[in-house]
Amino acid sequence: MQLSLEQIREWMAAEFAAGLAVVPQGRDGASVIASGYSIDSRTIQPGDLFFAIHGERFDGHDFVEAGIEAGAVAAVISRTHLARYTSEAMRRRLLLVDEPLAAMQRLASSVRRHWGKRVIGITGSAGKTTTKEAIAQVLESRFRVHKSHGNLNNHFGLPLQLLRLQPEHEVAILEMGMSHAGEIAALCKIAAPDWGVVTNVGTAHVENFSDGQAGIARAKYELIASLPRLGTAILNCDDAYVRQFGRDFAGKTVYFGMEKLADPRAESITPMGADGTHFSVWADGHSAEVNLQLMGEHNVRNALAGIAVGLASGVSLEECATALERLEPSDKRGQTLQIRGATLINDSYNSNPQALRAMVDTLLTLPAKRTIVVAGEMLELGPDGSKLHRECGEYMGTRGINLVLGVRGEAASIVAGAKAAGAEAIFVATPEEAGTWLRENLRAGDAVLLKASRGVRLERALEVLQRDE
Repeated sequence: MQLSLEQIREWMAAEFAAGLAVVPQGRDGASVIASGYSIDSRTIQPGDLFFAIHGERFDGHDFVEAGIEAGAVAAVISRTHLARYTSEAMRRRLLLVDEPLAAMQRLASSVRRHWGKRVIGITGSAGKTTTKEAIAQVLESRFRVHKSHGNLNNHFGLPLQLLRLQPEHEVAILEMGMSHAGEIAALCKIAAPDWGVVTNVGTAHVENFSDGQAGIARAKYELIASLPRLGTAILNCDDAYVRQFGRDFAGKTVYFGMEKLADPRAESITPMGADGTHFSVWADGHSAEVNLQLMGEHNVRNALAGIAVGLASGVSLEECATALERLEPSDKRGQTLQIRGATLINDSYNSNPQALRAMVDTLLTLPAKRTIVVAGEMLELGPDGSKLHRECGEYMGTRGINLVLGVRGEAASIVAGAKAAGAEAIFVATPEEAGTWLRENLRAGDAVLLKASRGVRLERALEVLQRDE
């Protein structure tokens, strides 16, 4: 949202540097306007306001001059760093606050409340981004939609998404991620969601919860607990934890899924190989057919969340179904490739035990002479990590996967579990080695799944494989 520096100063409770008594003005005497917002000096666009955030690896105060040179209209810095900038010209471009991240969050919260329309928050252990895209695809048939870009869903990314709201937007769709208790509640204080969507409760980040999955469930419930009394909770009733979230919620509750309680409900799910999935959807006594370009039952549930939000927003079931047929796989999230006569599913963006099993089931719906799972380690699983990896390997073996290629660290336990269950299994230490193995061993008729936690960078295996293609 475009704001004058004076409005920004007021909403952040900031002050202009160098004791300036007047608001900075442009050459024509008009107030200086910020047309965008950034925390990365490398991606500054002319007109942006730069926030000097102190991150884990970098301190934004080291890049203030670079941001201004790149065209930032001003920079928000901590008062404690003012002495670093000695020229009056530079000081005229500085806004002083106690802590830039907190100031950015405060500004984002003010923008959200000034905008004043519906915010839909989405959380879950898996499927947030695909669900966000499904909801956006449905709502865009009727509304002007603002949605999170990529997976900017944390205390840095979510405020930036809110700052990019425009007056013409009619609804905002925001992912909310977490790795510790209290994080979603903090995001909700900034975004003030009216509606909340919960996809599932898995074991991602379980190492940060002493009581395991139950603790993760309570952290996800923070979204529902933050909704207003007249809000709407949209819940996956196929998940044992999530379907309990509506018990004490005073607002409207909508359940989606495949169980009888669900409305909307999916039936007659038919895999169409690499072309996606066909299913029938029932809602309020009506039915429609959906040809989804995404593979797997888990993506049917993600699509159902989009239908649930659409129906609650006044979009007809037929319009929802038609819109979802245009939904395409996101980057590294179920993308299919044809290489040397083999079919590869690139789902390498992230992984956890539940998501890995779901994608193994999806792989097995493809016609194939040989099935291969390239499985990188899954991070943040805590002291049970080795056991959870081994169980996934055993699952692959018992489901009939022909070959398992474990990549890096704890993936050695996936390999051990797969071997114990009768599958051929190999361990390699890096994604590049996995790519070399694929380059040397991939055959026509193979169906291959690539899946790992983000930190493994398993897409590098694909880059090695494609290098000579």
